[in-house]
Amino acid sequence: MVAYIALIRKDEDSIFGVEFPDFPGCISAGNTLDKAFANAREALELHTKGMLEDGEAMPTPSVLEKIQTRAEAKDTVPVLIEVSIAHKNKRINITMDERLLKRVDSFAAASGTTRSAFLATAARHAIQDAGDP
Repeated sequence: MVAYIALIRKDEDSIFGVEFPDFPGCISAGNTLDKAFANAREALELHTKGMLEDGEAMPTPSVLEKIQTRAEAKDTVPVLIEVSIAHKNKRINITMDERLLKRVDSFAAASGTTRSAFLATAARHAIQDAGDP
């Protein structure tokens, strides 16, 4: 899951409007705040799915402080909307200490996951901990 900032706007006598600064043209709305969130998630999922089908790269999520300085962010409330961006899996061959591999397999099995899923999650966490989203 990746979280992108959405800007929610509610003018007097209007419904809730939602826009995504990282995805120009991806907008949504809703009569209630809950409906606006649901519609925003759906809009972002459809938008990213179309981008992936067209071979476009996903933008790196913007930093909140950077978005707040933009004119279009005036009078909005920033929220995070998560979206699952499906990437094509690639089979790889790695070398690992046999004892460590047994520990990985035991931990993965105890967690109800696979070796591949465990290693991918561990890699994501290590990258995030290093400060690279």
